[in-house]
Amino acid sequence: MSWIPAVESALNAAVRAGTPLLYGTLGEIYAERSGVMNLGVEGMMIVGAVVAFGVTLHTQNPWIGVLAAALAAGALALIHAFLSITLRANQVVSGLALTMMGLGISALLGKRYIGTPLPNSLSPTPIPILCDVPIVGPMFFRHDPLVYASLVLAPLLWFFLFYTKVGINIRSVGENPAAADALGVNVYLIRYACVFFGGLLSGVAGAYLSVAYAPAWIEGMTAGKGWIVIGLTIFSMWSPLRALLGSYLFGGVTALQYRLQPLGVSPNLLAMLPYTFTIIVLLVGTSERIRKRVGAPSALGIPYVRGEKP
Repeated sequence: MSWIPAVESALNAAVRAGTPLLYGTLGEIYAERSGVMNLGVEGMMIVGAVVAFGVTLHTQNPWIGVLAAALAAGALALIHAFLSITLRANQVVSGLALTMMGLGISALLGKRYIGTPLPNSLSPTPIPILCDVPIVGPMFFRHDPLVYASLVLAPLLWFFLFYTKVGINIRSVGENPAAADALGVNVYLIRYACVFFGGLLSGVAGAYLSVAYAPAWIEGMTAGKGWIVIGLTIFSMWSPLRALLGSYLFGGVTALQYRLQPLGVSPNLLAMLPYTFTIIVLLVGTSERIRKRVGAPSALGIPYVRGEKP
């Protein structure tokens, strides 16, 4: 059938475009499940992108670049953790400051890389036999290793969060840190670890953009994807499995921008849709009643002080 190749190509593009959103959302879910809101995802992603590109260019090894990106973004996340957990600063202000700092750092570090090609990028590695299955094969099994890793990571993080003792502790810290503390759970350690983990995955998300999705450095190449991640975290109702579906949905809209242009649909209109939806989700998510109904962690954004009532 003549329409099958077009559908396969569109689904393949949707998964590729949704992968950086998925990595970022998985990390933010863990941070927010522990009770810490990090609005600095955009800043961490863009720093991850420039660090991954620079390190890959100099070492000729994209995996070292991805690792360096994760650690760089994780270091930024620890700054937010220190401000919001230890110093009990306003988490919204701290996150916004982190985004602005990340954008500034990336512009400074990336100036020398503008227009520089990246010869050693992560290229697609089709999985034999599975890649030839109609529809499903091109959608899931004709990608680079970072896409495959995200497909495995999402269900693993879902299982870890809901069916392990550590996952239960994470959720209890996000729901009622005082009760968790009384039961011997180290609230501060768990929050630090989750925020740092969120930073690591945001760095991987940025690295994917610059060493796999579009192997180049372009200033501002995250283009607001960090804000989409914040909206996706709410849209997925803080569940890694729902994040998988939501990321590919948003990625599909992104991938369709230019595919529908020959039909008279403006690519600018489609490009606007993810951000419009993100704004709507964030506005709805600010309602306390709606937040409780969709399962938002009760202590999200509230600093914890031992012995003080929330």
